[in-house]
Amino acid sequence: MTWLNLPAPLWQALLLSIELATVTTVVLMLIGIPLAHWLNTTRFFGRGLLEVMISLPIVLPPTVIGFYLLVTFAPQTALGQFWQAIFGHSLTFSFAGLVVGSVLYSFPFAVQPYQAALRSVPKELVEAATAMGASSWQVTRQLRLRWARAGIFAGSGLAFAHTMGEFGVVLMLGGNLEGKTRVSSIALYDLTQALDFEPAHHYAAVLLGVSMVLLIAVSVLQKRMEIRQPNM
Repeated sequence: MTWLNLPAPLWQALLLSIELATVTTVVLMLIGIPLAHWLNTTRFFGRGLLEVMISLPIVLPPTVIGFYLLVTFAPQTALGQFWQAIFGHSLTFSFAGLVVGSVLYSFPFAVQPYQAALRSVPKELVEAATAMGASSWQVTRQLRLRWARAGIFAGSGLAFAHTMGEFGVVLMLGGNLEGKTRVSSIALYDLTQALDFEPAHHYAAVLLGVSMVLLIAVSVLQKRMEIRQPNM
């Protein structure tokens, strides 16, 4: 069965990419927002080094990240055996492995915008809320997150889009297993390697269209959030 002159496995790869990007973005929000807040407020002496480590994927080749993750979580390593004992399967060459690699690779693209968004919250409002007896959790939930929601959404959208375009990390860590780890970028690479340029053109056009729709949707929603930004 084909649609737009593309066979079902190519659409399966696209849906897998969307699923991977969605799961990765949710994980990044759950981990990244508290981490960004902690980095903004802590006086921990190693904060600078930690921020450098978080930013490393921006300049580090994705194949390097994928290689070290592959070595670290190989079935014969302690971490690999620990994972297999708990979940019953290897982390490498699995969807879970793709998620781990994608989270690490997209970490700075989410955490840095989160930090910037949370830093934009006026200190006067935080101090006033604290003086009125609001707890730390109330200040964070009702003030910081509400004020920074546009920036948080932008960081999440950037992480989602970045994950959709991954290639090196997912190929090194997940391989090329149809229906399991073959995402859209790898599927397009396979078409090009096989010199199937006509379906490659069609598939690339579909991926371009999906990317544009996603970015436009993120931009529109972000602007709506900014318009509804609470006033001082």
